[in-house]
Amino acid sequence: MEISVSYAPTMEDCLVATGFPYTRFTRVEPYLECLEHFMRHSHGIRRLGSAATDLAYVACGRFDAFYEYNLNPWDVAAGAFLVLQAGGRVGDFQGGDDYTFGEEIVAANGQVFGEFVDLLSRVMGGR
Repeated sequence: MEISVSYAPTMEDCLVATGFPYTRFTRVEPYLECLEHFMRHSHGIRRLGSAATDLAYVACGRFDAFYEYNLNPWDVAAGAFLVLQAGGRVGDFQGGDDYTFGEEIVAANGQVFGEFVDLLSRVMGGR
């Protein structure tokens, strides 16, 4: 069976997944600012507790977008591959390619990826 990312056209239509930081809380304030924004301007937020599962859910269209920081390569490598193969986009918080080893990731369908990256880059900044 072929999978595909969702076709949600705007952030307001998106179900967003994330993970909560459990160590290194130096970025928790901007993270909470993003969380509040997504709470107010999306269809809802979910937290499953596994970045790999969240990314797989983005790949098959159950979630429209996912973001998290403080991650390891083994948390994101396979799931990011699935998202890309399913027609989605994956990047770091600046929209760049350093999501496998950069400890931060955003994944979404192509229609809303830029909107998510714009907010994350502005609020979360660089590492």
